[in-house]
Amino acid sequence: MTAGLEHKPLEGRHAVITGGGKGIGAAIAARLSAEGARVTLMGRDAERLAAVARDLEHAQAAPMDVTDEAAVERAFGRAVEGMGPVAILVNNAGAAESAPFKKMDAAHWRAMLDVNLTGAFYCAKAVAEPMAQAGWGRIVSIASTAGLKGYAYVAAYCAAKHGLIGLTRSLALEYAKKNITVNAVCPGYTDTDLVAHSVETLIKKTGRSETQALGDLTAANPQGRLVRPEEVAAAVAWLCAPSSDAITGQSIAVAGGEVM
Repeated sequence: MTAGLEHKPLEGRHAVITGGGKGIGAAIAARLSAEGARVTLMGRDAERLAAVARDLEHAQAAPMDVTDEAAVERAFGRAVEGMGPVAILVNNAGAAESAPFKKMDAAHWRAMLDVNLTGAFYCAKAVAEPMAQAGWGRIVSIASTAGLKGYAYVAAYCAAKHGLIGLTRSLALEYAKKNITVNAVCPGYTDTDLVAHSVETLIKKTGRSETQALGDLTAANPQGRLVRPEEVAAAVAWLCAPSSDAITGQSIAVAGGEVM
């Protein structure tokens, strides 16, 4: 569908997508590329990033770990050198691990905050001021419905995603007069490797069948299904479009009506 777009609203814009090697990140990269953006894919798996980049027009890979501040700075330096100033940042890198609160340790807590929140801070820090100097920018963070409501057994993940939405709202206010919008997209359970891992965990811990485990995850979605990565990518593309100048500080659920 997007391959046939005649009008390319992001023509000439450089977009960086973290966690761009698979799932939601790869879908976002494909959508933004189809809309004319030059794309830099960031993440830890260099081979996977390179494979995705090869299938896109004007794309490059800049491997890094979002939890390593120095590595983030180096990766953004390489990205700018290869594709020019960053106009769009999509903070998509993340991870979800579950544990009952009574069994949760400090390492689990730190790991969830580091990848889901602190990494987004490092990346936003790398681009916000250059965007302000350029006079235009888009920062979109992939949060989760776990940033809008609570879920049992993922307290650290929920805390990190709530924090990401708080960061989004604060940056939106700080940069409102700099022609930079800052928003979050909050997917529900999405058809990705992350959810496949959750299904496997449920099967192991509860003895449910795959169908039953998947049903547990989709039960809260009024549409009764998983979200598709392309649906998340469409929301991101809309927020990145020049026509969305007035949309900032928002947390948009893509979750089939689970959160209203």
